[in-house]
Amino acid sequence: MIETRKIETGAGLIFDVSVGGRESAPLVLMLHGFCVSRYFWDNQIPALAMVGYFAVAPNQRGYSAGARPDPANFENYRIDKLIGDALDIAAAVGHGQGRFHLVGHDWGGSLAWIIADRWPERIASLTMLSRPHPASFARAMKTDPEQPYRSRHHHELLDPSAGPRLLAENGKWVRDRLARNGVPPEAIEKHLSVIGNPPAMEAALAWYRARGERQSIGPTKVPTLFIWGDADDTVGRPAAEGTAEFIEARYRFAPLSGVGHYAADQVPAQVNELLIEHLARHRV
Repeated sequence: MIETRKIETGAGLIFDVSVGGRESAPLVLMLHGFCVSRYFWDNQIPALAMVGYFAVAPNQRGYSAGARPDPANFENYRIDKLIGDALDIAAAVGHGQGRFHLVGHDWGGSLAWIIADRWPERIASLTMLSRPHPASFARAMKTDPEQPYRSRHHHELLDPSAGPRLLAENGKWVRDRLARNGVPPEAIEKHLSVIGNPPAMEAALAWYRARGERQSIGPTKVPTLFIWGDADDTVGRPAAEGTAEFIEARYRFAPLSGVGHYAADQVPAQVNELLIEHLARHRV
């Protein structure tokens, strides 16, 4: 069962959060990416709760209406503030000092790589969906001829007219992108209930517009599971397979045949099996 809560952090922001399980159980903090929402984890939260975890999945900064500072001011969406939100939410649910499991997808994965790099003592395990290690991705951008084309949306979303274009014709761009990657229609509707309006979309785009130069991080020193679908239209095989070279801890690479960028929505049973097995190996 999934409960929806409004969680206020020390920064005075109020996040819409999906939770499942006992609060005293080991925390699994789950961070979604662009074009989706906290509902991305709807199939994982009950499964985690059932086997003894406390799963917490927020609509992140800008996606939650109560945590949506002005997206025109890029300082509100700098990556350190996005990372701070994740740690503040962990604290707000009673896990501010202890170790916890961290799960990230897409942009949430970018945050998760940095959190694991800066605070490895806090992270019992890292699970990554669709987001290669930043060093592997940077190398692929230079050496894999296909990766810059796969990542062209990073530049396209900087255009000031991107928001209206993505939402035109009842969110056709979003619907088509998610559908191409195997996201079920009912899940697409849930995500659009969050981002299918101009204020939320502009805030989501502010993550890209505020990013600036990518932060370099060192080899990851926490146990890591990387789930990648070989039909992912944004991440090629060189970036995905190359991630292994930048992990200095127990590591498992789990490629999924025929799966796109949104594996948790597309093949939830496979993701749940991999995730629960990984968490069980690295108990808090």
